[in-house]
Amino acid sequence: MAAKIVVLGAGYAGLMAAKLVAKRAGAQVTLVNAGTRFVERVRLHQLASGQPMRDLPLADLLAGTRIQLVVDRVTRIDAQRREVELAAGEPIGYDVLVYALGSRADLGAVPGAAEHAHAVAGGEDAVRLRDRLRDSQVVAVAGGGLTGLEAATELAETHPHLKVRLVTGGKLGAALSERGRRHVWNTFTRLGIEVRDEVRIAEVGKDGLVLGDGEHVAADTVVWTTGFQVSPLAREAGLAVEDNGRLVVDETLRSVSHPEIYGIGDAAAARRPDGQELRMACATGIPAAVYASKAITDRLAGRTPKPLEFRFFNQCISLGRRDGLIQFVRADDSPVEKVLTGRLAAVYKEAVVRSTILGARRPGLVAAVA
Repeated sequence: MAAKIVVLGAGYAGLMAAKLVAKRAGAQVTLVNAGTRFVERVRLHQLASGQPMRDLPLADLLAGTRIQLVVDRVTRIDAQRREVELAAGEPIGYDVLVYALGSRADLGAVPGAAEHAHAVAGGEDAVRLRDRLRDSQVVAVAGGGLTGLEAATELAETHPHLKVRLVTGGKLGAALSERGRRHVWNTFTRLGIEVRDEVRIAEVGKDGLVLGDGEHVAADTVVWTTGFQVSPLAREAGLAVEDNGRLVVDETLRSVSHPEIYGIGDAAAARRPDGQELRMACATGIPAAVYASKAITDRLAGRTPKPLEFRFFNQCISLGRRDGLIQFVRADDSPVEKVLTGRLAAVYKEAVVRSTILGARRPGLVAAVA
């Protein structure tokens, strides 16, 4: 009898894993997702700025496969009974579970963020922010990571009437090389983005941010891009998790406490052989999905999978539609001086983003080069 494989989450990692397992293992695969559409998370800053996004129904992306799509919200994992409980439907049993529920913005770290800030971590978040911007004049982007850089530049370029401020606890572009930081600063200057770096945000209010020293940074809209959190379902199910809730997995991406469960994407704390935890990103989630599908297939066939091998190559940052930064990095994600900037970098980043949808449609192409 074919194994019953259930995949939770149809983001970049979950969709890729479901399609590859169904193709490679000939198993019965059920994909559970809360929505009917695939969300291009790496484009949500574009959606928030008001740019049109293509419609990607999951039913279309799964056409021609034997995957059963269940549109419902997961409420509980019963690891003892090996069942997934849903908000509306009947429980779904599994032999193998792929935990790929992704992450969402952490709006609980600073008082007032949940009440007054807007995130860009989900499709509905981005739409709410887009609608809010119609009546905005001053926007404060909280957080200077890649999401913050992309959000600030996209908003400033698309809406030149907006006053955009970026507020971050570290130095602007701290994770980049000197050449990379210089290009980001030049881009922010060109777009008129005001930067407040190396400051602490103590509170978010209706009229902006309050810093640690009591200073008020005025804004009628706050965009929150600092920090992400994962679903509590793994912890609530009694699975081994990190302090931040990410599923603890071994070198083959299996749960260290429940070997019938695999964790991929933002929801799992996968590590390189040297122990470095992979950051939350599409760039790590897709390769993890390719690897996990192979590991599952190998085990179902009685083979021992090889340990995960992963290295970083670059960080791709869009700085609006006509500018970008490709920061090349070492295997451990630390930056080297080599960068690609300007329009050529924007084209490079767009090609990478388009390739993720090609992978969603034809995952075998991605698996062949991963």
